[in-house]
Amino acid sequence: MADQGSCKVPGAPRDPVFLGEYSFNTGTLKQFSVLDYVLFSAVLVVSASIGLFNAWRDRQKQTLDDYLLAGRSMNPIPVAMSLLASFMSAITLLGTPAEMYNFTTVYFWIGLGYFLVIAGAAHIYIPVFYKLQVTSAYEYLEKRFSKRVRTAASLTFVLQMILYMALVLYAPSLALNAVTGFPLWGAVISVGVVCTIYTAVGGMKAVLWTDCFQVVMMLVGYLAILIRGATTVGSWDVAWESAKRTNRVVFDDFSVNPSVRHSVWALVFGAYFTWVAIFGVNQAQVQRSITCRSLKQAQFAMWMNFPGLCVILYIGCFIGIYMSAFYENCDPLKTKFVGDSNQLLPMFVMDVLGDVIGLPGLFVAGLFSGALSTISSGLNSISAVILEDCIKNYSRQINDRRARIISQTLAVIFGIICLALTYVASMLGSVLQAALSLFGMIGGPLLGLFSLGMFFPWANSYGAFSGLFGSLVLMFWIGGGAAVVKPPQDKAMRCISNCNITAFGNQTLSALYAPWKVPQTFDTSPPNQLYTLSYLWYSCTAVFACIIIGLIVSFITGHKKPKDVDPRLIVPLCDVIFPFCYLPEKIRKPLRFGIEHEGKFNEQISHDTQIKKFGDVDAEEKYSNTRMGNNGQENSYSTEKTDSDDKMIELQSRD
Repeated sequence: MADQGSCKVPGAPRDPVFLGEYSFNTGTLKQFSVLDYVLFSAVLVVSASIGLFNAWRDRQKQTLDDYLLAGRSMNPIPVAMSLLASFMSAITLLGTPAEMYNFTTVYFWIGLGYFLVIAGAAHIYIPVFYKLQVTSAYEYLEKRFSKRVRTAASLTFVLQMILYMALVLYAPSLALNAVTGFPLWGAVISVGVVCTIYTAVGGMKAVLWTDCFQVVMMLVGYLAILIRGATTVGSWDVAWESAKRTNRVVFDDFSVNPSVRHSVWALVFGAYFTWVAIFGVNQAQVQRSITCRSLKQAQFAMWMNFPGLCVILYIGCFIGIYMSAFYENCDPLKTKFVGDSNQLLPMFVMDVLGDVIGLPGLFVAGLFSGALSTISSGLNSISAVILEDCIKNYSRQINDRRARIISQTLAVIFGIICLALTYVASMLGSVLQAALSLFGMIGGPLLGLFSLGMFFPWANSYGAFSGLFGSLVLMFWIGGGAAVVKPPQDKAMRCISNCNITAFGNQTLSALYAPWKVPQTFDTSPPNQLYTLSYLWYSCTAVFACIIIGLIVSFITGHKKPKDVDPRLIVPLCDVIFPFCYLPEKIRKPLRFGIEHEGKFNEQISHDTQIKKFGDVDAEEKYSNTRMGNNGQENSYSTEKTDSDDKMIELQSRD
């Protein structure tokens, strides 16, 4: 810890830091220019235009498949860019530099976690959804378990996405308003309305192409900040030496303590579960992947996404290091110049780009491009899930034209709900941690549910439902408790010894010269110790809780026999993870748990094989009669498979 009487860093710059055009004497801050507002407006106009153009171009294509899945005919390049844009949102753009500013460089390790995520999503989870030709990822859960499990998971996903979209929309608007005077509700409403319109009108194809435009804007805005920050602070060596002086350079934290916020294990393996829940089973990402023409193209799009993830991650990290050097002896958080970490990057932008007319607007354009891409993806996926899993699954058959109108209406309704919930985000603190915590608390149980179905053939619907519910309760208990008791976080050293402090109102010099770190005490007795769990372990905890609870309940209530489960619904991990490794068949066979996969994992199961394994046609037809409504018509739930295939899978959904 630094000396209590002074917080000057040996070797640090001695000149006072003046925060852009803000003056502590006058209390004024720099406002956006007309050109800045023009650039922000241009992003909205171009995004809306792309959506309207796609709606006009495809006006003759009225099928639901065209609207929700772009006709399953997309090139992998725009799909890859859309995958990148969907969850590399404004939250990532704001949160990554703030993460590096507040903590240490150990965060760089998350790039390795990304590699494992892409490998797992592309080769374990996505193939299952693609071969089943589903529209909603949750159709799998009915085929594997039951209709009520599918409905419960779908509603859980909807809750997750509306909370996440509200956070994505509100956080950048609030940060910009606090630092630049950018109209808060003007930004929230304009972005929300434009995004809702082009998503509802243009469908998936509009979302994919606008995502391509928006990811370019995100990268351009980020690069502008990085280049200008480097020229302002000095060479990379200057910034890196500053990071060393303030003890930010840490790469070797291999602590196995799960309460350590960022250790190498948490950033690689803990983050794996968090992000594979997004890229592997989240409807927004699954829906994009299955728009490709083939499974190989879907996997190619997923792998093309990996370099983009790393580029955005490390640009954000480098910006954070330049920020820490720029404010080395005049921390904006200690001076209360900004209210929280979410406002650090906008303030840095105004300090280093504010004197160049138009560049702050370029940053805003990139920031809100991230918000637009995420919200449009969320609205599109929610409308697909509600339509397929709730409306069509429980009502009479709906034709494509009516289904498309319903889907468009749902996008508008949930766009309005998203706008109404934006105020919730103001209570969530750090946007990056809040977002990843949300995906751990809700996305983790969903990942656990899909993993239970794909990897454990003994699981039945009772176990699946119990596992989902139990893990959700556990994670909301941990996450909610952490939000209430607020365990202390060991942040990087910060100082305000060289600020221009000629007029700070009623603040005293002793307050301004506070030490970098203030030791905090925290009661670590149970259950408080549980609340110290790093947010990066939330998803991992949820997955194992769901699987353990699910298997216990399944065996208590009468587990399924592996030989009675459709092989298409089970992932042969030994064949997927070790495809090129020599493992004797006598070792591989027990690892398949009695599931007889016909040929390779990537091949379809023939109809004759299904009839032989699962019963004759008369048995199928007898069971199918149970799906008839009061008027003698069958419910509308269907897949792209033949009627016989569909009935065979439904036979397996009964416990």
